[in-house]
Amino acid sequence: MDSAVGRLDRVRTVAPPGFNRWLVPPCALAIHLCIGMAYGFSVFWLPLGRAIGITDPVTCKGASLATALTTTACDWRVSDLVWTYSIFFVVLGASAAIWGGWVERVGPRRAGVVAACCWCGGMAIGALGVAAHQLWLIWLGTGLIGGIGLGIGYISPVSTLIKWFPDRRGLATGMAIMGFGGGAMVGSPLADRLMKHFADNTQVGVWQTLLSLAALYSVFMMAGAFGYRVPPPGWAPAGWTPPKHLDGAGAGFNVHLHDAHRTPQFWLLWLVLLLNVSASIGIIGIASPMLQEIFGGRLIGSPGIAFTAFDADQKAAAAAVGAGFVGMISLFNIGGRPLWSSSSDWLGRKRTFAIMTALGALLYGLAAPALTGASLGLFILVFCACASMYGGGFATVPAYLADLFGTRFVGAIHGRLLTAWSIAGVVGPFIVSTMRDNSIAAGVSRQALYPPIYAVLAGLLLVAFIANLLIRPVDARFHIDGETMVANDTTQAHATLGTTRAERPLGLTGVLAWAAVVLPIGWGLYQTLGKVTALLG
Repeated sequence: MDSAVGRLDRVRTVAPPGFNRWLVPPCALAIHLCIGMAYGFSVFWLPLGRAIGITDPVTCKGASLATALTTTACDWRVSDLVWTYSIFFVVLGASAAIWGGWVERVGPRRAGVVAACCWCGGMAIGALGVAAHQLWLIWLGTGLIGGIGLGIGYISPVSTLIKWFPDRRGLATGMAIMGFGGGAMVGSPLADRLMKHFADNTQVGVWQTLLSLAALYSVFMMAGAFGYRVPPPGWAPAGWTPPKHLDGAGAGFNVHLHDAHRTPQFWLLWLVLLLNVSASIGIIGIASPMLQEIFGGRLIGSPGIAFTAFDADQKAAAAAVGAGFVGMISLFNIGGRPLWSSSSDWLGRKRTFAIMTALGALLYGLAAPALTGASLGLFILVFCACASMYGGGFATVPAYLADLFGTRFVGAIHGRLLTAWSIAGVVGPFIVSTMRDNSIAAGVSRQALYPPIYAVLAGLLLVAFIANLLIRPVDARFHIDGETMVANDTTQAHATLGTTRAERPLGLTGVLAWAAVVLPIGWGLYQTLGKVTALLG
């Protein structure tokens, strides 16, 4: 037992001389592809909404959220189930902030194992909640315990990849964060197929699907966790010389975790992330109804029919087109992560965020209102571009932090920064849903609902643009010398400084590792493109 636990120690994960750093990204992707299914949990809401009635929901008069927690006689409403999604991302930010320092101390392997136990164990508890028809168990399992796994799993590979790719920080973080964005692209169609397989006249197949996914994800996440390696202190890629500055921030120093939040740079970047996410997450959540309400019958070849006049068949046809729009947004969200973060390696992180926030403000403030009800193709392109910058912001932030605060505590600092995501997950949807509902109550036409919302979102991005411009290098009084950090590193006694920098070839192990993550991504991409054809058609 002690030997098994000892394999999780950080000192046991130090890479041997000649280790090929390209073996690490598949480990990060394996974990992020699994926890990224959090984005795809909406696939369960409608089946769970008829878990008792099977074909039609069993509704109970006067039911409330409180009664929904323990009832076994009434089907849940979607509004009851969506709270699980909210719990996910609130707990993600909180757990990343609370345990970020612990992740840095114990290393990515132990953190990955804990994340796997929480995420997969939480799904198993959620499956028990579905089987017993106890909503509180779903909230506890998939929401709270699974959310802890989300937070720890999300940040566990970040600092590791940044340390392995100091010459390509943006690319490194883009590879990791791309997996989180792609998790739903793979997991949602897989869950849909599993539910159809398990469903019959007496059950909707959700609890069996949750257990199956928990078992599958546990294999992938454990493989990823045990595949992690950290570079020995002082390691650097062959032929690479650290630059004297990055985006104006010094190199060769670190800022301690306990000091990071005392700097204005941390809070400015926190604000940038909060506003960038808030400006997009609310719109992404209502992308399908937005497209249908604005363009109405034009989506289905009947331009004279308004959305409110659709019959059942027309609603189904428009919903298929709306699903294709959501699919395209998902693709651009995923693709924008490596695209923007890799571009930041040569543009610089500050300039990249300036471009994203300024362009986003222009697209929301000018392009989207001008194209409302006009050019369908250009309208879709505008929101796909916005989705790419939404994902790009997530992927570029860790590299930005490494430039400003150094790499030693970047994972923990990133964890604290993610509290901005938790708040944005409430602020963005609240702004969009409140403005939309108030406009509908005031009798505003469906097509005219959104231009005022776009203006507010553009304002958020304009403030983010200004906050980003105010970011300067961290004051030298917060610096800890890089050589001192190496001398004090807990792995120093167990590893030799990286004097041997030549990497061994990737080999069969590396090819299989990459295949294990690329093939599921390819399958998910194929499934998503199938939905997009309805939109393009």
